[in-house]
Amino acid sequence: MKIIIPVAGAGTRLRPHTYTQPKPLIPLAGKTIISFIVDAFIQEGHNDFIFIIGYLGEKIKNYITETYPEINADFINQEERGGTGHAIFLAKDLVHADEEIFVIYGDTICEYPLADLIASSESIIGVKKVDDPREFGVAEVKDDGYIKHVVEKPLIPKSNLAMVGIYKINESQKLFELMQKDLDGMPLDAEYTLTTALESLLKSGTKVKAFHVNSWFDCGKKEMLLETNATLLEKMEYSSEEIPFFENSIIIHPVSIGIGCTIQNSIIGPHVSIAGNTEVKASVISNSIVGNYSQISNVVLKESIIGSDAMIHGKSQSLNIGDNTELDLS
Repeated sequence: MKIIIPVAGAGTRLRPHTYTQPKPLIPLAGKTIISFIVDAFIQEGHNDFIFIIGYLGEKIKNYITETYPEINADFINQEERGGTGHAIFLAKDLVHADEEIFVIYGDTICEYPLADLIASSESIIGVKKVDDPREFGVAEVKDDGYIKHVVEKPLIPKSNLAMVGIYKINESQKLFELMQKDLDGMPLDAEYTLTTALESLLKSGTKVKAFHVNSWFDCGKKEMLLETNATLLEKMEYSSEEIPFFENSIIIHPVSIGIGCTIQNSIIGPHVSIAGNTEVKASVISNSIVGNYSQISNVVLKESIIGSDAMIHGKSQSLNIGDNTELDLS
């Protein structure tokens, strides 16, 4: 089985962070987003990956090759933004005729029984009920659990089941053949989505079953990224259990603090992820994400995302305040 991970998107909703850092490499609960995906497949004994890269693709390639030297990783550059379907189609020459493919978007973090999905004898698509399905690819599911139709961002949805970016296709050769026909009939500058390709597969008579994920963490916007970070930190396996001594500082769990960090005279937490080798002095940080090699001093941060190699210095104040006094420094 080949695991295809498209990571060519520009991540525009998370700018300015994604101007210099691909969204899959943003730190979250002590790991990068893409590491959540790769680690899960390695744990199940699968190590054949195809990464479709584009925007800042060299950073993703370098991260994967340095972090996971043991896996079989191929990298394909999507030079033009031809859509998610076009991205998957680029992997056709690396997939054998009788080989299954597992497609998962590089910013998808879900809770689901991966081992059961891998072992499934049927093609499957992950879905989750959402309040506003117009922002997603949507699946219409029959009473027997098989998918009737899929459509990309419908104006008038006939279902509230959003596709979460997880697809296992057993009929890979057939899918690639249908993709070729679709692309041959489209203008060169048109965007070809994976949803369109899957609808062609369904129309060909291939049966595809829906499975409902337990949780789906949307990593596309700042607010949801912070909420995802907090949710994951609440799970013991992602938070730091043994926190080293930090000078005159208070750590409020759950937090994730990377190796090599220096923290002095500060209050950290709850729901804070700080990547490695970051220095924090005389600051209060809560519900935030901080990248590698950053320097933070004399500030109060809440609901913030700070990139790597950032430097933030606030104004240090000395106060002499008497009883029954109210002071607003905002």
